[in-house]
Amino acid sequence: MSPKSKQQFEGIREEKKALIMDTALSLFANLGYHATTINNIAKHAGISKGLLYNYFTGKEELLTEIIEKSVFELYKSFDINRDGYLSEDEFEFFVRRMSRILYEKQTFWRLFFQVLMQSEVREQFLNTFLGTESLFKSTKEYKEGSFISNIMKVITDYFVRKKITRGDDYDPWLEMNMFILTIKGFAITYVFMDPDKDDQEYFAKTVEHIISIYK
Repeated sequence: MSPKSKQQFEGIREEKKALIMDTALSLFANLGYHATTINNIAKHAGISKGLLYNYFTGKEELLTEIIEKSVFELYKSFDINRDGYLSEDEFEFFVRRMSRILYEKQTFWRLFFQVLMQSEVREQFLNTFLGTESLFKSTKEYKEGSFISNIMKVITDYFVRKKITRGDDYDPWLEMNMFILTIKGFAITYVFMDPDKDDQEYFAKTVEHIISIYK
């Protein structure tokens, strides 16, 4: 048997890392983040505790990587050309792509939201990725140097620019907060719904309506 190449070893490593993260996410959702231990994760992943520590320093790093991976998947569809300017077409593409990602990976996102709803996880997410304990404050005060801060800067600019055409009565901060709350509510409802045809048609119409309101 020929020795494995560097690419093969890297592939095996990425598969093992994905297994650990998927296992941790499931346990965080079902047992709770606080109650889940590294021993639990290693046992359910079918690996030794020592091997798990070759990939992650602990469950805090595991949670951080799970959240980062999840948010980055959405970020890849945001401001496609990375010029710091979100056009109306790019905004529409992002909303459509986001709904598609939620549909294609419904089980994953269902677990993710269950984990994010836990108070200790939500607090870690806000502080680590947004640099604030308030989702509303995060629209004006966000942690510098992360792709989430880039999202917040670009989307803030998107809504502020609209004031030029919408007039003095237009409040870009209020509109942006309403958009964030709308997207959050839509996403949570979407991933927890029963997958029947009528619901799919209804949510497709909802996507169109969100675009028509905020584009």
